[in-house]
Amino acid sequence: MPPEERANLGIFLSFQYPVEIPGVSMQNFMRTAVNAKREYQGLPPMSMIEFTKMMKQKQAMVEITEKLQNRYVNVGFSGGEKKKNEIFQMAMLEPELSILDETDSGLDIDALRIVANGVNQLHNEHNAFVVITHYQRLLDYIVPDFVHVMYDGRIVKSGDKKLALELEEKGYEWVKELKL
Repeated sequence: MPPEERANLGIFLSFQYPVEIPGVSMQNFMRTAVNAKREYQGLPPMSMIEFTKMMKQKQAMVEITEKLQNRYVNVGFSGGEKKKNEIFQMAMLEPELSILDETDSGLDIDALRIVANGVNQLHNEHNAFVVITHYQRLLDYIVPDFVHVMYDGRIVKSGDKKLALELEEKGYEWVKELKL
């Protein structure tokens, strides 16, 4: 399926390296995305007042300022700003499935806490998250229901958070010997 169809069906993908979109403000980008999803659902476009209220609420969730809405998408953003911006986008779109590809990449300690807090606030019984990471530190803030270890494109080991702690202790070399 094309990306916009997957998005309309409730799938969100964050990137390890979010792309920049020069010339497109965050406000216009998000209003277009939100209203495209609403149109797909047979709903009328969101009024500017309603949209602005929602945007402010979601910005507060990931501790980003209103200045962001007038900046071009990810242009000149720090690594932490880009990741917080992705969680903000996810909050605005309210997907059923979010795939977060190394969302902890390039984050300092404070940004990691803010991003994880945003994910935790968004998680509920109506959605799911696949969080891809190489580091245990993210899992200090986002407690996983399941941990899966992939090697050579397949899952070679599954478990709970204890598996992530074991990986942190032993590294990844031992997973090469696992057979499922």
